[in-house]
Amino acid sequence: MQDDPSISSRITRFAELILPVPVAKRFTYRVPFEWNEKVLIGQRAIVQFGDRRILTGIIASLHEIPPADYEAKYLLDLLDDEPIMHAHQLNFYQWIADYYMCTPGEVLNAALPAGLKLSSESMVQLHPAFDWESTLFEFSEKETLLLTHLADKPLSYTEVATLLGIKSIYSILKSLARKESIILFEEVKEKFKPKKEKYVRLTSGLLTHEALEKVFADLAQRPKQEAILLKYLQDVPVLHHHETNKKGIQKSKLMLPEFSTSAFNTLTKNNILEEFEIIVSRFESDNEEELPDIVLSEDQQQAQQTIFQQFEKHNTVLFHGITGSGKTEVYIDLIKRALESGTQVLYLLPEIALTTQIVQRLRKLFGKSMGVYHSRFSDNERVEVWNGILNGRFKFIVGVRSSVFLPFDNLGLIIVDEEHDTSYKQQEPAPRYHARDAALMMAHQHHAKIILGSATPSMESYYLAHQAKYGLVELFKRYGDSTLPEIILANMMQERKQKTLKGEFSSTLLNAITNSLGEKEQVIIFQNRRGYSPILDCEDCGWVPKCINCAVSLTYHQYKHSLICHYCGYKESLPSTCPSCSSKRLRALGYGTEKLEEELKLHFPEAHIQRMDLDTTRSRTSYESILEQFEKGDTDILVGTQMVTKGLDFDRVSLVGVFNADRMLHFPDFRSYERAFQLITQVSGRAGRREKPGNVVIQTSSTDHPVLHYVLAHNLKEFYEAELTDRMNHLYPPFSRLIEITVKHIDKKVTADAARALAQHISQHVAGIKILGPGEPMISKIRNQYLMSLLVKIPRDSGNLAQIKGNVLMQIDKLLHDKNFSKVRIITDVDPV
Repeated sequence: MQDDPSISSRITRFAELILPVPVAKRFTYRVPFEWNEKVLIGQRAIVQFGDRRILTGIIASLHEIPPADYEAKYLLDLLDDEPIMHAHQLNFYQWIADYYMCTPGEVLNAALPAGLKLSSESMVQLHPAFDWESTLFEFSEKETLLLTHLADKPLSYTEVATLLGIKSIYSILKSLARKESIILFEEVKEKFKPKKEKYVRLTSGLLTHEALEKVFADLAQRPKQEAILLKYLQDVPVLHHHETNKKGIQKSKLMLPEFSTSAFNTLTKNNILEEFEIIVSRFESDNEEELPDIVLSEDQQQAQQTIFQQFEKHNTVLFHGITGSGKTEVYIDLIKRALESGTQVLYLLPEIALTTQIVQRLRKLFGKSMGVYHSRFSDNERVEVWNGILNGRFKFIVGVRSSVFLPFDNLGLIIVDEEHDTSYKQQEPAPRYHARDAALMMAHQHHAKIILGSATPSMESYYLAHQAKYGLVELFKRYGDSTLPEIILANMMQERKQKTLKGEFSSTLLNAITNSLGEKEQVIIFQNRRGYSPILDCEDCGWVPKCINCAVSLTYHQYKHSLICHYCGYKESLPSTCPSCSSKRLRALGYGTEKLEEELKLHFPEAHIQRMDLDTTRSRTSYESILEQFEKGDTDILVGTQMVTKGLDFDRVSLVGVFNADRMLHFPDFRSYERAFQLITQVSGRAGRREKPGNVVIQTSSTDHPVLHYVLAHNLKEFYEAELTDRMNHLYPPFSRLIEITVKHIDKKVTADAARALAQHISQHVAGIKILGPGEPMISKIRNQYLMSLLVKIPRDSGNLAQIKGNVLMQIDKLLHDKNFSKVRIITDVDPV
């Protein structure tokens, strides 16, 4: 008997998948023959990973070469008809993995919204509507066994596999789900489910006068049902336009409070009205407005024209405009032009606090073509934005750092606002990417233009612009008639000697607050430390509460009546007596935002005071609520951490107080002067943004500090020149690139030995670099693990950066294969901030 030629000649295809696991390679799976024509690069596929786990991966490439060292498993299912990622997007993810020394799987895990994932942590339970007696389906022996056990309790994927004695359980679960006998927990929780709304319409057989007259005759004695039907006919003119009946009306709009639910149910039961569902957007669907022309001032027009001129020579432009100069108006005009040309636009903002105020304004201008993407959105909302970009609904995205992972295919313009902000840097977990730098690569891949905007540019961007690597546009005049605020230094050392301090408030600051409140104006107080008090101590024995997991003291939070570690979250109740000597003389030292808020209420009992920090903004709408009250004038004084420094624009703010400048200036980090200058300048910019000039009071014991004198003079140029000279002398960015390597282990000696061995390996085998350390970081123990760190400096004129990183990773891998250090964890952070 001859073989069937159609079988012997068929092609066997293989798919290379990126899986959300921290392994530095792709995984090869076999494509079932019947899927050969529908499998595509960029689709999601469900695969078995190892013996037990089920993962969602992305198909990165297709070929016909089987793996040499193992037998490829089959793809279990394809989740998409069309790709959800583009090929250049996958290339971008690979660049992030290579540049930031992590794995493609870690990048994918960060990039893909949870609503697009499915993993083996899923649980299986019996469908609530499942009934053995009434089901019309037949079940196999294994399906029956599983359903019998599910009647007692839900099971995990692992438990199901053990129960059935098979490795791959997906086909059985898929069969049972199709038979509506089980529910997969995680699928319900994480897999995208479109939002649906209930609508109501008249049944199709009642669309004539005669039919309706008969219905009303039958309802003559049923006034509650009659009232609902009359309301429907008033809102939906069905007799003249049958098409309008197909669309129906929202049930929520039909059912007035006085209407009876049971009467409505009777109408549907008797086939007079029928309910149906339609998929709707989770986002506000503002009516599209005709975009008004942005009226730019003469200086803004000049800046805009200079941007266009610079774009002819550079794809990247640094837009350096002082606080209040109206950079946003220039952005809006550029966005409008880019959208009119048919391209997509990405507008990056550093934090949600900043997006709240600007999104409301942009929504009015750009309507339904604009999407918003940030971490406070639910999984389903983020998937809806993702899909909205794929299907062309959203041409313009406003978002935070994770927006760089979205599936753009025609980017024409990227704007990175407040490009200096450290919130653009991801800290934990990997990939520890910087969204500004990632956006530069995105722009390169899309052949798009990119604007980096800031009143206080980062040293790196400022340097590259002055080296003509970027175009440079400057706007040094505030919009309208507003002027830069007057900055006053409150000398804390002098006031302490003169005993004019009240707590830690200088008389200068208190008098300024009194004057502003007397003028019915608003005040912002900036203190970059949340909580009530940084330290609690015993006045008699000096006891200070420490975290049991980390080498830090616990912060006192009064509103929670707790001591909390800001590194691992460990929490203790506030003791009534000292655990060491039983003294009751416990005191709070230092000031967090919570304590500031409390003391301001004592000084200004008539004022309405609010606090904006991580503790008060945990809920999704808390930002909007706090800012809305402040904008309406309901709040007199806003106390906050660095959230209040970020681009907020309020007409009535006449005073900004910087509660403690010294902590920023003397922080042990090579960027401390740059950060202090940026933070103080940015928060100062919140004052006097209209006709009336504002004031800024900076409390400091270091009134002769050079950074403060640059701030007083609004002299960014001289500050940057001095700082660049210092950076060049000590080989810090922008004259070098840094890789911070952190070694972690539960044993302090093992950590130290591993760090020293790694430093020795790298210095011996990696040429063209300098190493600082290893040494203990400021916080030397976090979550019960001891830390040691070393800093690798790579001069900008060194050879191949990728080769150096590869060599460093090789030395790390060699160390981890040493049996003495196999349990050590090593973290690499490229371009740390």
